[in-house]
Amino acid sequence: MSNGKSGFTLIEILVVVLIISILSTVVGVSVSRMPGRARMAGAKAQIGTFKIALQEYQMELSSPPTEQQGLAALCNVPTASPIPPNYPQGGYLESIAVPRDPWGNDYAYFAPARAGKSFEIVCYGRDGQPGGVGEDADISSLEM
Repeated sequence: MSNGKSGFTLIEILVVVLIISILSTVVGVSVSRMPGRARMAGAKAQIGTFKIALQEYQMELSSPPTEQQGLAALCNVPTASPIPPNYPQGGYLESIAVPRDPWGNDYAYFAPARAGKSFEIVCYGRDGQPGGVGEDADISSLEM
């Protein structure tokens, strides 16, 4: 028979607090190493968005923006020739300016691109310079 009282003992509560403390320390240490990976994933996602917008631009206008027009042609009507005759109101991106990469650098745009492709978008990583490893590695639309 039970006396109708139920609850946790002080020892049980201390054990739970100890377990939570240990887990939060382990998770905190692991997460502190993740910002670089998160930035790289963000850059890949943004390049993917640019790639889709450029493909739509190319389908509607028969060619991607020139290198001189750059990615800005996805946000505003290009001022450099060739000027698209049927540019959609609002552009091809949901922003009025081309976003910068997660490290605050501009994306590089090449048209035509290497390997016979019509365009390439490159994020040069944390250092903003071609080449590198880890967070400094280049991320290219051709490799996605």
